[in-house]
Amino acid sequence: MANPGYGKRSTPGGQHQRTNHDFTHLPPREAAIAAYVDRLPDGADISVKTLAKHLPYGQCALRTALNNLQRSGHLRRGREHLADSGSRRWITRSWWSRTTRDDDWWAAFTRGAVPEQEPEQPPDRVRPTRSRAHILLAALGRTAPALSLSQADCAALAPLLTEWFARGATDEYALRALTSGLPSPVHHPAALLRKRLTDKLPPEPVRSPARPPLRILECAKCGAPGRPEALPGGICGACRGERAPGSHNTPLSPSEVQSRVAQIRGAMNERRERTPA
Repeated sequence: MANPGYGKRSTPGGQHQRTNHDFTHLPPREAAIAAYVDRLPDGADISVKTLAKHLPYGQCALRTALNNLQRSGHLRRGREHLADSGSRRWITRSWWSRTTRDDDWWAAFTRGAVPEQEPEQPPDRVRPTRSRAHILLAALGRTAPALSLSQADCAALAPLLTEWFARGATDEYALRALTSGLPSPVHHPAALLRKRLTDKLPPEPVRSPARPPLRILECAKCGAPGRPEALPGGICGACRGERAPGSHNTPLSPSEVQSRVAQIRGAMNERRERTPA
């Protein structure tokens, strides 16, 4: 595993269920590496050095394969700043998608335009048979014996208590609200609890809209940051061999080199003179 906060990060946005044929569109080496990375948990270290310790490929081969996975739309590297975190630090990210994504999707992802979704539930996972609300209601009799409930009472009242939890109530808050100041005797515990669950329902919390994190993609080869539109396939123009506007390959003459060196030295000397000892 990587250091906390780093490592593999699965992308949201409706990835398809895992099958044995997810990466058949890739060459054999890339398919094997992609299948291995896909099964790693979020937070796993997927750097070239770490993968080389666990896979039968050298670092050069792995670096090439990861770049190919980036071109195919499964991987992007970059940096992310979590909004409202109170920190100025940008976190290095390696975003992974089992589903192939095109450049437009990755551009939307960097803007936070892809809807966040809950992780897929493993099909063989056993779901709990009793909800959090049901468990708290069933345990009320331990705190206040007069509020002992039947199985049917717990099932009927659980939806009312679930709404409390949806509005931010804690177990301690709900327990105190339901058990304090009880009349003596309690003739109908289920009826009393239903009234309290209805009359003492907490107000809906005021939620400010969550701001999406700030994300920057980086070139798979040189690591230079750039806009998604300037990194098709995750590769910048310079690494693709494209020339920048106005650039040329004509070398400077010796006199021009000496002139520029003199200018740089003069600027450095001037800065030293201005700097107090």
